[in-house]
Amino acid sequence: MIFVNYINSLTSILEGIAEREAGNITCAGLCVADAIFKGGIVHAFGSGHSHLIAEEAFFRAGGLVPVNPILHPRLTFLQGAIESTHAEREQGFAAQLLRDVVISTNDVALIISNSGRNAVPVEMAIEMKSRSVLIIAITSLQHSQSSSAAHPTGKRLFELADIVIDNGAPSGDAVINLAGVDSAMGPVSTVTGAAIVHSIMLEAAAELVKRNTGVPVFASANLPSASDSTLIALMRPYKDRIRFFDI
Repeated sequence: MIFVNYINSLTSILEGIAEREAGNITCAGLCVADAIFKGGIVHAFGSGHSHLIAEEAFFRAGGLVPVNPILHPRLTFLQGAIESTHAEREQGFAAQLLRDVVISTNDVALIISNSGRNAVPVEMAIEMKSRSVLIIAITSLQHSQSSSAAHPTGKRLFELADIVIDNGAPSGDAVINLAGVDSAMGPVSTVTGAAIVHSIMLEAAAELVKRNTGVPVFASANLPSASDSTLIALMRPYKDRIRFFDI
């Protein structure tokens, strides 16, 4: 049962993250708590499969409410797989993505990129930095440090972020090699990225509790006790800042 090797690899990587990245995750949680305490929000962005991590943070049962995912059809496979690869390498695209986004210096940006080398996540960090927004990066340091930058600045995401959290993924992401299969299988960055995101949000919530302030958290919309009115009440304070809050 080869899948057991995959599960065991994931467990080992997650345990390594809990030990090695504890300080960075705690610090990221404090920064998110500060942002929410001051009336700010979290902007979450990822390209390629990393957009899944940005979406994981948004409108999630057990997740914080003030999260603004920065999404575009070209980056989420809706206009084609190859097109998404071309889009994340396109210089100037990050500025276009932010054109209609309301950004405050009280906000925090969560930028996810496994390789951390392509133009769009690098430029997203540059754009956020130019707006005095603190940047939390989730990336594979092994992959990124072993790869050259694809952006003219020569910078990779981890070199631009204020807080860098290593997702523990190896170069190429996948961890299982099968005889007779040319490429490794069993990618890990989505699983570890989701775990890191929720860890940050938990730390932020715990800090907000210490400050005796409310913690806006979504319960599952599929619980018997759930209602649209409850969801709308949670979203209303942020409806002018979060594009996908359709209320």
